[in-house]
Amino acid sequence: MEPEKKDEPTTEAKPSEAEKQAPTDALSRTPEDLEQEADKASNEIDAESSAEEARVKKLSPFRRVLRKVNVYLLIFILLVVVGGAIALVNYFNSQKAPVVPDVASQQLSADALKQLANTDATVGNSSQTLTIQGNAIITGQTLTRGNLSVAGNLQTGGSITAPSITVSGPANLGATQINSLQIASTLAVQGSTTLADINVAGTSSFSGAMTASQITVTRLILSGNAVLTIPNHISFTGPAPTRVINSAVLGNGGTMSLNGSDTAGTININSGNNTVPGCFAKINFAQAYTNQPRVIVSPVGAAGGQTQYYVERNTTSFSICTANAAPANQTFGFDYFVTN
Repeated sequence: MEPEKKDEPTTEAKPSEAEKQAPTDALSRTPEDLEQEADKASNEIDAESSAEEARVKKLSPFRRVLRKVNVYLLIFILLVVVGGAIALVNYFNSQKAPVVPDVASQQLSADALKQLANTDATVGNSSQTLTIQGNAIITGQTLTRGNLSVAGNLQTGGSITAPSITVSGPANLGATQINSLQIASTLAVQGSTTLADINVAGTSSFSGAMTASQITVTRLILSGNAVLTIPNHISFTGPAPTRVINSAVLGNGGTMSLNGSDTAGTININSGNNTVPGCFAKINFAQAYTNQPRVIVSPVGAAGGQTQYYVERNTTSFSICTANAAPANQTFGFDYFVTN
C-alpha cells in the first residue's frame, strides 16, 4: 500500500504593500486606485498644513507680526515719525516769545541819598539795577569792582591812570604823554611830531623832509646820486691836535700857535731872526686816520705867500714846511683842511 500523501503547503510570495497599493502597470490602474491616490495626497497636504499651523501657533504674537510685516518698512516709518516730531518741536519753540530777564529796579528816595552821603551803605544786590535819570556828580573816589561799560562818550577833565589800556578801534588823542612806547607793527604819523629823545636800534627810512635842530651820528653815508646841500656854515669841531715846534726854522724869538681840530684849523706863526728852511711844526692828530689823509694848506698873509711851503703827512700827523727861509720878524699863518 502506498503511503498517504499529505497536502504540502504551497509557498507563494505575498505581494508587498507597494504592490498592493499600486498596480504594476500605470495603464492597468483602475478608477478606484486613482481615487485612493488622490485621497492620500490630500491627506498629506492637510497634515503638512496642520503641522505648519501648529508651529505658527507656538510662536509669540510679536514674532508672528514680524513675519507678516517688512522690517525695513518699519525702520523707515520710525525715522519719518522721529523727524516729524523734531520738526514740530523746533517750530513750536520758534513761535514762543523770547524770555526777557526780569531785573528788579529800586528807586532811591531822598532819605536813601542822604544815607549814601553820610555812611558806607550797600544798596540792592547783584540782581538789581540802579537807574539814575538825571546827572550824577561824585566828589569822592569811585571804585568799580566789575567791568565798566560806557554806552556813550567818555569825557574826563583830569588824567586817567590804568595799568593797561586796550583800544580795539580808532583812538583820537589830543595831547598824550607816554613814558615808554613800544610799537610792534607800523607807525604812521600824518602830522608834525615832536620827540625829545629817540633811539633807533634798526634802520630808519624817511621818504619826506626831516627837520631837526641837531642830529648826532657816528657815521653819515650818502648813497646813490645823493646831494648834500648846506645853505649855512660848516663847523668842524672836535678835540684839538697837539703840536711840536721847530724853533730853528722859526728863527730866534719865533713863536707858533694852533687853533682848530683834526679836520680844519689855523696855524699862526711869528717869525724871529735868522730863519732857515725846514718844517715850522708837526701837528699830531688827536685821533689817527685809518688811511693816509689829504691835507690842503692855504697861506695867510703876504709873508706866508713868500714862502715856498709844502706838506709832509701820514696817518698820525702832518707838518708844514718851507723850501726857503721864511721872512724874518713877520706875522703870517696857514689854514689847513684834512680829509680821508
